[in-house]
Amino acid sequence: MIRAAALAALVAAVPMGAAAHQMIVFASVDCENVMVEAKFSNGNAVQQGEVRVLDGQNALLMTMPIAQDGTATIPLASVDHSGGLVIEVDTGSHDNYWIVTPDDIARSCQS
Repeated sequence: MIRAAALAALVAAVPMGAAAHQMIVFASVDCENVMVEAKFSNGNAVQQGEVRVLDGQNALLMTMPIAQDGTATIPLASVDHSGGLVIEVDTGSHDNYWIVTPDDIARSCQS
């Protein structure tokens, strides 16, 4: 019985330990800009890194540094977003991405 409880505690702790260093990327659209937020799973903002903007076929459109508060703003007028966008954030040791679909952009402009 004690072994089962210890094993259950160990199994429960492994996913939390593995997730401790994940980076989360979120992007939203307001019809003029794509706002990007990047933070670690502990809630701390990414302070250094590069934001790469790719089109729907994964062709690189632009790169920019992320701000110290973990954000970046990409003007939609500066990129061909007709096929959607892939927003990648890379800190050198962590990376993740968010997909902005053409429908996401169209919905944000309907108001």
